[in-house]
Amino acid sequence: MSRTGRIADAAEAAAAQGDDAGDADARLRRLALALSGFGLFILILTLQPFSVPPESTGPSAPNTGNLVNQIGYLVLGGLYLAAMLRLTPRPVLARLGLGSWLAIFAVALLSTAQAPDPEASIRGLLLGAIALVVVAGVLVLPRDEADFAAGAVDACLAVLVIVYGVLVFAHPLAVHGAEGAEGVHAGEWRGHLSHKNFAAPVFSMMAMIGIYGWRSGLRWRGGLIVALCLVFVVNSGSKTTLGFLPVAVAVVLLGRLAGRPGLAVALHLLLVAALACLTLGTVLSQPLHGLAAALLSDPSYTGRDEIWRFGLSHVAARPWTGYGYAGFWQTPVVTGLEENYEASWDVRGIGSGHSSYLDALLMFGIPGGLVILWLLLVRPLRNYLAAARHPANRRLADLFAMIVIFMTYVGMLESFLLNRSDPLWILFALAVMGLELLRRLRVRSG
Repeated sequence: MSRTGRIADAAEAAAAQGDDAGDADARLRRLALALSGFGLFILILTLQPFSVPPESTGPSAPNTGNLVNQIGYLVLGGLYLAAMLRLTPRPVLARLGLGSWLAIFAVALLSTAQAPDPEASIRGLLLGAIALVVVAGVLVLPRDEADFAAGAVDACLAVLVIVYGVLVFAHPLAVHGAEGAEGVHAGEWRGHLSHKNFAAPVFSMMAMIGIYGWRSGLRWRGGLIVALCLVFVVNSGSKTTLGFLPVAVAVVLLGRLAGRPGLAVALHLLLVAALACLTLGTVLSQPLHGLAAALLSDPSYTGRDEIWRFGLSHVAARPWTGYGYAGFWQTPVVTGLEENYEASWDVRGIGSGHSSYLDALLMFGIPGGLVILWLLLVRPLRNYLAAARHPANRRLADLFAMIVIFMTYVGMLESFLLNRSDPLWILFALAVMGLELLRRLRVRSG
């Protein structure tokens, strides 16, 4: 064979190898995109969607681990950890900001020594940590922002197709029934979750993902998500969520239109102060209670003020150590009390303090609670300001800021922080982790 022929053969072989390498890279990219979208889908839908709400959450309710979640998330955690190690560049993994998460879980782990059942508390923390491995995979597996946007939008659409399908063909599974303690909410949509107050914030955050999809060029899919989520939130009957949603979106978009993300943060902090005064503040100050009574039709927030007084009295009893992660509500500390027949709520049967901030202080004590709240609610705002300086990061940073701001408001009336694999906590954690990541790197536009 001539020298020219050998050169031609070598060139063809090199080209073939290049094509094979390109095909392999394309397959890996599709795999990473599929895993990111599927991870978000399963985190929102949960491993046990449309489960019947528990009939009893009172003193006699069993306190057992959920085997489906334990095994399911263990498998998912292993899968996504392996995928990240194989498909994600090491420098990207190094920018996830694991130091903050280690500090958060260290505070929570130390608190388990105070819990009535330390083993159960540690199991709950472990489940939450494994779920966050999947959250990290959702963020870092996509090669660029276009892949992340496509995966996130498709995940939300898949959840919406399933939920609306059940609403049409198996309606009772997705709405509150007339029986039991929640009969007052009969007919209101709860979707695949156990209560409308959990479902409405989740669908609100999916609406924000729809807005992000629209801004990223996925117009019809993003618009459809927003429309379907708004219809759901309206039919859930959650008035507070329906009020918080447009406020959170408007705060971020106003800052973006003004070209000043700092304006959005300043407005947000003012609103947080006002909401704090009108919620927990009403049980600490009589003038604030009077102000709330003048402004609101129900300043008790359907009896939540009694729960807050009860919780605050127990914070005062153990201000330094708290009662441990998952160590207060529905434990002998509360269930062993005698029933207060004059109260609107039987505190022995409730699952939370209906305030993320109160529950943080109850679980971790005042020092630990303040550390948790700083890392999860204040630090992300600083990360947003840093991330928003880079034009390539702005759409994604705005999405995550909307979620953090919105859930900060929701946290005034509901508890979700570090709540295992609960979609409210998981989507919030996704935003917190995402802002930490964006502060440290610039996204690839595709």
